Amino acid sequence: MSYPDIDYDYDDEGGVIDPVKLLTICFALGIWLVWRRYHSILNRAIFFRLPPPPQIKDTWTAQKILQPSIEAHLVYDDLLPNFPLPDRRYITAYDPATAYHLDTILADSPEEIKQKIHSAHIAQRKWAETSFDDRRRVMRSLKKWLVDNQETCAKVACRDTGKTMLDAALGEIITTCSKLDWLINHGERALSPESRHNNLIMFYKSSSVHYEPLGVVAAITSWNYPLHNAWSPIIAALFAGNSVVLKCSEHVIWSTTWFVQAIKECLKACGHDDEVVQLVCCYPEEAEALTKHPLVRHITFIGSERVGRIVAQAATEYLTPVTLELGGKDPAIILPSTDLEKWISLLMRGVYQNAGQNCIGIERILVHESQYDELFRMFSERADKLRPGHSLKSPGDGVAPVADVGAMVSGERFPGLQHAIQEAADQGAILSVGGEPWHHPYLEQGTYFKPTVLGNVDPNSAVAQHELFAPIATIIKYETIDQAVEIANGTRYGLGASVFGPVKDECIKVAKRLQCGMVAVNDFGVFYLNQDLPFGGTKYSGYGRFGGPEGLRALTNTKAIVVDRWGWAIQTTIPAVLDYPVRSVTQSWDFISGMVGFLYADAWRTRLDALSKMLRASGR
Repeated sequence: MSYPDIDYDYDDEGGVIDPVKLLTICFALGIWLVWRRYHSILNRAIFFRLPPPPQIKDTWTAQKILQPSIEAHLVYDDLLPNFPLPDRRYITAYDPATAYHLDTILADSPEEIKQKIHSAHIAQRKWAETSFDDRRRVMRSLKKWLVDNQETCAKVACRDTGKTMLDAALGEIITTCSKLDWLINHGERALSPESRHNNLIMFYKSSSVHYEPLGVVAAITSWNYPLHNAWSPIIAALFAGNSVVLKCSEHVIWSTTWFVQAIKECLKACGHDDEVVQLVCCYPEEAEALTKHPLVRHITFIGSERVGRIVAQAATEYLTPVTLELGGKDPAIILPSTDLEKWISLLMRGVYQNAGQNCIGIERILVHESQYDELFRMFSERADKLRPGHSLKSPGDGVAPVADVGAMVSGERFPGLQHAIQEAADQGAILSVGGEPWHHPYLEQGTYFKPTVLGNVDPNSAVAQHELFAPIATIIKYETIDQAVEIANGTRYGLGASVFGPVKDECIKVAKRLQCGMVAVNDFGVFYLNQDLPFGGTKYSGYGRFGGPEGLRALTNTKAIVVDRWGWAIQTTIPAVLDYPVRSVTQSWDFISGMVGFLYADAWRTRLDALSKMLRASGR
């Protein structure tokens, strides 16, 4: 058998990798890996330590205050330090769930507050020069510490507010981790310079927006979430390059001191000056030393409408910008034919989370009349099984206590709540569960309020119009969706809302009609877990936003910069016909009007006529 002659080319090296190329690729990959390793080490979380306070230990016990209040030391002298300073005010810190005395803390004087602002001002100069990598490392270190010490942090929050461990995990830990995570991953992008579009008249220019640190910013925060309300404004201010002065509620100064100390320890561990963060401890009467200080460039306020008005008015002294997050009366609209069994757990959490002390808690439940009886029965049955109590074990408990709903931060509002509930009942509302304080079998001074259910509530009654901030479900019937929207929008507030229904598009239609800042569809409060979203409300719920790019940029000076795109070729010059002294008013007007017509007229013929007019006026 014969074979055809084929000329095989054994010298063809097309399938062999060039060793020079291989070495080049390996060398480049090695450089990249070394750079990645260096970058990883440079941005790795830094370990730091903060001893837990002894007050959260199972074996800890203390004096029970018979009449607990932040000024209890004025009644019980033994709550004061051994050598109290004359003519100075103190704040008594206590656990509202047990009435245990935690500490008695010296309040700052106006002079001390001013000194703290000055210290923050000095420290900010160097902090403003840090890179985003430096700031990310601080955020990453804080997040690692928070995750590693989440149980300790939850216990500290529980001890100072009386909330349950579960409420602390949901409202303090997860939300704060979410904000830290967003700053680490997206904060730089929100604050990086961004280019903006130009029009025809500015075609030769390049325009950009820069976000620069303001300097010293302040935050005045409420007591319901001491960890998150302290850390959230601090970490946002730091990432924006500012120093920050925090004035927390006097009700949670004990826990906030520890939480803020964690941030200061982190800053020191990362090689930065911890003076960029300052904590002010004072009564509201001394807060004007903060709100009226000329070095404070922005104020974030979280609290009541009444105090928010005072802060906003004080800020006018130096025209200080203010972000106000005030009260809410958030509705949850349940559309007809909604599966109530599917959503009852979310509704319960929305009402009773943190004993109802939640700015975006569900304060009104609007249900179609065809499903009212079923929902009222479900709420009544489940609320009646809720167990008030304390989450932290105390000596003598035997076993760890089990509680669904914690204490309220103070019992001062109990008479007002009972009056509003009774007034609603007199107007036809049905009280099926609760409606009064709950007395713990051995923590007699604990400030507990029974989980409450009010049905058939008049939408114009006080309980449906005013923020309760308590574990009270108010259920309102409606006949049509239009009526439901009218009721939902029928208060002075406009913070958040929820819409539940079987058809998503119908829920979205209703959501768009609500007068508020945020809406969750078939959910409750999740718009705050997504920290890429702005948080805030409208009407009497305040103005401005924190959270998301909008909130971060609110802590900066927004600066527009315009430069020549091709400076070597074209720059702005003043035409001779417009130059001072103006040679001819008629010519100058013809030139300007012609230019306006050329740039902005609708029709091209008109534009060409205007160009001809402009050229004639210029003498060309």
